[in-house]
Amino acid sequence: MVGQADAPDPPDARTGSSANDASDFLALLRLWEYLREAQKSLSGNGFRRLCRDEFLHFLRIREWQDLHGQLKQICRELGLHRNDVAASPERVHTAALTGLLSHVGLADVRNEPKHPVGRRGRPVLREYLGARGTRFAINPGSGLARIQPPLIVAAEITETTRLWARTVAAITASQIEEVAQHLLNRQYSEPHWSARSGSVFAYETVSLYGVPVIAGRQVPYAKINPVAAREIFIRSALVEGQWRTRHRFFTHNADIRAEAEAMEDRTRRRDLVVDDQTIFDFYDARIPAEIVSAAHFNSWWRHTDEEQRDRLSMTLDDLLVGSAGVDHAAFPSTWQVGDHSLLVSYLFEPGHERDGVSVTIPVGTLNQIPAAPFSWQVPGFRAELATELIRTLPKPLRKTFAPAPDIARRALDWLSKHPGSHAESLPDALARALRALTGEAVGSEDWRLDQVPGHYRVTFVVRSTGADKEELALGKDLADLQTRLHSRVQNALDTAATNIIRSGARTWDFGRIAGQVELPSTGQRVVGYPALVDEGSSVGLTICQTPERQLATHTFGLRRLVFLNTPDPTRWVVAHLSNADKLALGTGPYPSVSDLLEDGRLASVGELIRRDESGPVRDPESFSALCDRVRVDNADLMQRITRLAAEISDRNGTVLEALPRVRRRSEAAAADIAEQVGNLVFSGFLGATPYEHLTELPRYLKAAQVRIETLLSSATTRDAAGFAVINRVEDAYADLCEQTPPGRLPSFVEEVGWLIEELRVSLFAQALRTRVTVSEKRVLAAIDGARSQLRNQTAR
Repeated sequence: MVGQADAPDPPDARTGSSANDASDFLALLRLWEYLREAQKSLSGNGFRRLCRDEFLHFLRIREWQDLHGQLKQICRELGLHRNDVAASPERVHTAALTGLLSHVGLADVRNEPKHPVGRRGRPVLREYLGARGTRFAINPGSGLARIQPPLIVAAEITETTRLWARTVAAITASQIEEVAQHLLNRQYSEPHWSARSGSVFAYETVSLYGVPVIAGRQVPYAKINPVAAREIFIRSALVEGQWRTRHRFFTHNADIRAEAEAMEDRTRRRDLVVDDQTIFDFYDARIPAEIVSAAHFNSWWRHTDEEQRDRLSMTLDDLLVGSAGVDHAAFPSTWQVGDHSLLVSYLFEPGHERDGVSVTIPVGTLNQIPAAPFSWQVPGFRAELATELIRTLPKPLRKTFAPAPDIARRALDWLSKHPGSHAESLPDALARALRALTGEAVGSEDWRLDQVPGHYRVTFVVRSTGADKEELALGKDLADLQTRLHSRVQNALDTAATNIIRSGARTWDFGRIAGQVELPSTGQRVVGYPALVDEGSSVGLTICQTPERQLATHTFGLRRLVFLNTPDPTRWVVAHLSNADKLALGTGPYPSVSDLLEDGRLASVGELIRRDESGPVRDPESFSALCDRVRVDNADLMQRITRLAAEISDRNGTVLEALPRVRRRSEAAAADIAEQVGNLVFSGFLGATPYEHLTELPRYLKAAQVRIETLLSSATTRDAAGFAVINRVEDAYADLCEQTPPGRLPSFVEEVGWLIEELRVSLFAQALRTRVTVSEKRVLAAIDGARSQLRNQTAR
């Protein structure tokens, strides 16, 4: 047809098109306008020839014109007036749609072809869902065959090889809603609360003769089902708290609910707080029936009285089941440890790393917090913890304390009447109570804390002292946390003590050094322990974390400062050495003899300070008097230490020289001996080794020589047996050392190391005799004792 032939090629169906292109109806309209204009300018015969030349049936055109005239006449008779302005294409389609509602089709996207264009550029026809379940396609002769819009209306649907839609136009769902309100079927699903708009919405599906012309449109639900909308509003906005509002009752109720839920976490129960239905009933009874959205509620709130508003505020009685409650003394919110008030939180979530009781400790005070108080747990869990501890005992003991819950209660009652020291842990106190009640002795090694359920052991959460309160670490072993965070604690102390710490001093210009100072901090009492620190060529003033660390650090710092402020007797010492001693000194582990002599002088000063009984030196007067006393005996003691160093160097050289031959007999024994003498004799060993043990080094090295001679002269079976014993105690000692804080080992831990050297003498050179009675069992017992002492230091 002319109208279609003159029209531009339609765009691809997936990209859409203009209203003028997406319609066969408009093609007919353009043909009508074309013929009207042609008829005005041509004679009757000329118009006939035009129709013939353009393949138009003249009689059909006349019938069309007659029908148009009849319609105009009917309109005049009915008083209907024609448009003053030409109708838009959309209005033309809407008018046509009025009589063609059963010919509406919706593209079936579920069966959408993957490739819209088939072979030879021909489009793959979409299938449309029509009224009452029919399915059809756009006739290929239609101008919309290539466009294939998602929603169409057809003038006719005919069946040949299949159902075809002819004379088609693209339409919209809004046009259908405009003319077919009385025929549409509406269904609603998934009503839900929208916090953003403060109202309830649902998804609407609109169907015409079974064709879902609109699917999944979100519409307000209050006008559709106000009762259900009100219930959703109350449940979602008020019960579940999904409402962004500033009403004071809303905030108050959220706080009360959090407090009630925290009670469940504290008591590890899930039956204290009422269910959501009870809370819904609370609001349902107080909010008018017409309230279905946030806007309705806000309007009602503005006009209601104060008494009505207050009825929406909950109390704990509204949220707790019956008379349920929590003894706040049994489940405190803070834990007072000395001068420190630590926050306590509770979580009831099995499997979570914080399940149970958690205590928050600022890193700046971590060094001041003992472990013993926390071994008792909060009072509300103490009986359960005591019961679980009894259940971890070895079976013979556990049978004595049955039933465990009753024995635990009796023990705690007895302890309430016979309290111990503040540093006593619950396992130690429980052992004391059990012995008093039953006569059975329970040792510290009998308790198996690792078998106690995790939620009965306190979790320690260490946070930074800055504004961000960053979480640094958490765990159930306070001593382990103190070791892991040693550097962070020291940094916090150094930051707080910037006006106290200093370095580079060579004389006493510190004034009086206090034994303990309180440092400025944010909200927490931070305590540090000032001490002199050895910087090598000078001395500084630092802040230590514990009194034990302070004592060790101050001792070495004081030694260096006395060293710097007393005369140097090195020339006199060297002048009184024999040539053999001088030669032996040259074979020592030091880089040079002068380094050895300097270290020997330092060892001499340290030993004289240790022997001094005048008391702690923390002021310039005491320091000056100490220097005078050291000056008197320093030369003689340094000479003895230097001669001892010569002997040690000589024996050490003999042992090292024999190691290659030992290695050919036993690689393991050679490695063990090398490690032993390396730990005894090294660059700096004179200053690092206490004098009482320094004098024993020749005997230890002589024992190593005897062991070597035995290995070289006989079978290695005997040595292997002793070596196995040494391996066992060395492994246990290594575990002990790993548990100590960073820095120099505590003296009681070092003593265990020297006891192992005595054990070596007893195993490999019994003829040299030991300084103390020693055996593998005694060494392991000493290791256990040192481990307990470490725990006690943490507990204090």
